[in-house]
Amino acid sequence: MIKAWEHFKTITHHKLLVMEGCFKVGLFKQGLLHDLSKYSPSEFMIGAKYWQGDRSPNNAEREAIGYSSAWLHHKGRNKHHYEYWIDYSSKDSPGGMAPAPMPKRYIVEMFMDRIAACKVYHKDKYTDKDPLIYYESAKTPPPLHPKTKQLLEFLLHMLAEHGEEKTFRYIRVRILKNSIR
Repeated sequence: MIKAWEHFKTITHHKLLVMEGCFKVGLFKQGLLHDLSKYSPSEFMIGAKYWQGDRSPNNAEREAIGYSSAWLHHKGRNKHHYEYWIDYSSKDSPGGMAPAPMPKRYIVEMFMDRIAACKVYHKDKYTDKDPLIYYESAKTPPPLHPKTKQLLEFLLHMLAEHGEEKTFRYIRVRILKNSIR
C-alpha cells in the first residue's frame, strides 16, 4: 500500500510539472491530459509494484520479466512518445519499421516530459543540462524521424545553454505560434 501511495505521488508530481511547462508555452489541453493513462489499472498497478522512487518502474518491470507491459500500454496511448509514431515502412528499412514525423505540439510535450522526468528523479540536483545529458546517454540513438530529431535536439541544447525561460518563450513564439495547439 505504501508503494502505491508513493507511486501515485510520483506520477502526479511528474504530471503537474509537465502541465506547468505545457501551460507556459500554450499547450493547455495537452498539459491537462498528459499521462492520464498512468492512472489506469493496467499501468498504475504495475507502477506501484515496481516503484523505487529514483527511476521509472517500467525499467524495473523490464528487468524482472523481460519487457514492460505498462510501457506497452502507455506508449500506444500517448502521442508525446516517439514510439507512438513508429510505423511499418513502405521503403527499405531495417525490420520494415520507420519513424514518422511527430507534430510539433507532441515534440514539445515530449520535451516537457523529459524535463519533468529529470526534475522528479534528480530532485534538488536538477539542472537544465540534465535532459540533454540523459538524451545523449542512450546506448543507441532513439529511432526518430529526422525532423523530429532536429527539433528535439535543438530544444534540448537551447535549454542546456539558455535555460527554461528563454527556451519556453522561443517555443511559444517561434514554434507553436502558427501551429494548431
